[in-house]
Amino acid sequence: QVQVVESGGGLVQPGGSLRLSCAASGSIFRILATGWYRQAPGKQRELVAVITSGGTTNYADSVKGRFTISRDNAKNTVYLQMNSLKFEDTAVYYCNVRSTASGYWGQGTQVTVSS
Repeated sequence: QVQVVESGGGLVQPGGSLRLSCAASGSIFRILATGWYRQAPGKQRELVAVITSGGTTNYADSVKGRFTISRDNAKNTVYLQMNSLKFEDTAVYYCNVRSTASGYWGQGTQVTVSS
């Protein structure tokens, strides 16, 4: 059984920073990529950032230059460093781990940017 657990969300003021963590455990044969997605109220879930097994990263235009995705292979953990947060970054952030067999979602972590 595969588990994906996000953590690190919270309430932050505009301009502040948060670091999200995504920890995967269980029988995942080969991870192809791990992505962070977010879903704001009344909006569709959107891709924020992704990192492949080869280390290639890609970002949504709205977060380029502010967010950084990285990974610690030894801990099977992917991070999303979020700087210069804006009101519009408020959303539930989800991690998706894609393996050769399937994709696995976490339960999400709330990020609220508010003054």
